[in-house]
Amino acid sequence: MNTVWIVDDDRSIRWVLEKALGREDIPYRSFSSANEAMDALAHASPPPTVLVSDIRMPGESGLVLLQKVKAAHPQLPVIIMTAYSDLDSAVAAFQGGAFEYLPKPFDVDQAVALVRRALEQGTHQNGAQEETTLAPEILGHAPAMQEVFRAIGRLSQSHATVLINGESGTGKELVARALHRHSPRRDAPFIAINTAAIPRDLLESELFGHERGAFTGAAAQRRGRFEQADGGTLFLDEIGDMPAELQTRLLRVLSDGNFYRVGGQQPIRANVRVIAATHQDLEERVRLGLFREDLFHRLNVIRLRLPPLRERPEDIPVLVRHFLQRSAQELGVERKRISDTAIAYLQGQSFPGNVRQLENLCHWLTVMAPGQVVEIADLPPEMRDQPAREMPTRWTDDLALEADRLIAAVPGEVFARLEREFEITLIRRALAATGGRRIDAAQLLGIGRNTISRKIQELGMEEERGARGHGEPLHDEDEAEH
Repeated sequence: MNTVWIVDDDRSIRWVLEKALGREDIPYRSFSSANEAMDALAHASPPPTVLVSDIRMPGESGLVLLQKVKAAHPQLPVIIMTAYSDLDSAVAAFQGGAFEYLPKPFDVDQAVALVRRALEQGTHQNGAQEETTLAPEILGHAPAMQEVFRAIGRLSQSHATVLINGESGTGKELVARALHRHSPRRDAPFIAINTAAIPRDLLESELFGHERGAFTGAAAQRRGRFEQADGGTLFLDEIGDMPAELQTRLLRVLSDGNFYRVGGQQPIRANVRVIAATHQDLEERVRLGLFREDLFHRLNVIRLRLPPLRERPEDIPVLVRHFLQRSAQELGVERKRISDTAIAYLQGQSFPGNVRQLENLCHWLTVMAPGQVVEIADLPPEMRDQPAREMPTRWTDDLALEADRLIAAVPGEVFARLEREFEITLIRRALAATGGRRIDAAQLLGIGRNTISRKIQELGMEEERGARGHGEPLHDEDEAEH
């Protein structure tokens, strides 16, 4: 019997999940602590099919429970829940072998769908690892940030090249450092270089080093960033601004793993993981001939998109508290608090400088705000004078309007038309997020690889691609499945 075990010290969470699973006719058992669940597991025959556990509970944590469960039952899917939505929780869960990471508060339908996926799969291959105890480095409750956390967790045992897209100030280097910190290369160097901040005449020597006498002023041999990062990670920020001639040299390194110092004759082996970042649309720069297409594909193995702060206003309260706490510690003063009205006001701002701008604001408030509780009047004048951005309407409101229009215009065809547009939109966005990789897009949508290929064909999206010319590529890596 496919039984789901729920482990959470919060009775209300257990009750909600019990009712939801009961409506779906999914058998369940509930436990209020990890110790209680482990005692039951020792005598259970057969064991549960899926285990859903909170992280922070009295007694042993959910991560310790995860470790013990995976040691005794490696194939048992474990879904980890937590109200503390930080990167380390996600990474620790995935490194421990968790099937999925579910941040609280969660949508009940989403939780049930996740349980069904775990019931269908029934296996997970990662072995248990020790719980990490490092301080959170990236915070975020927003779904887009949770997806970033999941990606970092899934990449924690990988050496794959990663391309990070995001506006200035969204934390691209922070994510790159997290990828390194949670990778097999964590004990080797992490070297960061901003390719847009170094004059093009010096960038080649900066990256690859030079031999003595290679050019005027080269009085001694110099090791470049690739050599300094040997065995570790090289972070190339603003890769979209790299000069064309250096793009060729970088491509060669990524292709065969060798490079030459400027003026050098002996090849040097580069055992380096490259993580690149840009705020630019590299596909558009490829189309304009400003960036090599072959280099783009070498870098675009795994792509992460960091959302701008305006797309994640729900994260502003936790970020403000974090930055105010950090600023107070750095300055050796008491932490400022911020009123609910001031938080709501900040959530309505556009923040063109993103998280970096919010961090600077919190530092300013720690120094300049007169009282211990920050109100709207205490914000910098330029922010008080800034009009609040227009908050987007709920998409269901727009859907209702479109449904009313179609009901009047084409009765009998409404469902078919809206269903088609809904599926096309979802598939387009998922393919855009994955650079056209169907398998990855299917995983983002929570559907099978065969399903997305069939849908693309049924919806005529292959023909659409041909008409677009330079539209999103639809890679056929899953055609062998048909």
